[in-house]
Amino acid sequence: MNLQLAGRHALITGGSKGIGRAIARALAAEGARLTLAARDAEALAATAAELSAAGAQVATHAADLATDAGREGLRAAVPEPDILVNNAGAVPAGRLGDVPMADWRAGWELKVFGTIHLKQLFLPGMKARGAGTVLNIVGMGGRAVRPGYICGAAGNAALIGFTNALGAEAQAHGVRVLGINPSPTLTERMERHMRGRAQSELGDAERWREFVRPEAFPFGRPKSPEEVGALAAMLCSPRVAYLNGTVVDMDGGGQWMGP
Repeated sequence: MNLQLAGRHALITGGSKGIGRAIARALAAEGARLTLAARDAEALAATAAELSAAGAQVATHAADLATDAGREGLRAAVPEPDILVNNAGAVPAGRLGDVPMADWRAGWELKVFGTIHLKQLFLPGMKARGAGTVLNIVGMGGRAVRPGYICGAAGNAALIGFTNALGAEAQAHGVRVLGINPSPTLTERMERHMRGRAQSELGDAERWREFVRPEAFPFGRPKSPEEVGALAAMLCSPRVAYLNGTVVDMDGGGQWMGP
């Protein structure tokens, strides 16, 4: 199926690694041109080089999107994307007493307030043009809430509600606002965590896959970032132009499987 994304300009925050990079690959494969934004200029350059070698048209913008200035600079540099993918952000794990307020604020400044602020900056232009798609990468922590991830539960739940409400408003101007809630995904970040655990508990970081237990995941495995990328491309397609204001749970049905 032709997703009719050829020539459309997609701005992807957190686009240098993991899910963001997979979304960039998927959109590039459909002919979209890309601008990738992230803090790490070196990682951005490496991802851009990989995508360019495959024939994609890619620009990059290095910025700290946890700051108002960083987000405003991105808006000035990339004023009119057709697609905005908000993927930047990581929220600390832990129970209420485990996460200092400074860590709550730091996590929310990028993930929660960063997403909200970028909408304030980019949505007026999309409304004025009468077209645009916004995709928020949120997380299952806001749907299947757990006390051990309370900072993420609260932040992601806020972004789910924000996406629903903004979609209801934006459709009157020809703009769609959608989201994806990924469950744990086998990205570099997950591998680093598992390697550290393997080194600590087993004395051998190379045994990290032993901690990716099949019984802990639907279908016996964590999903790949490429699966999230494929879903993102489908959601951004004008072929599904009536899909709006919803956040898709991509957890393999795990939220219904019980403890």
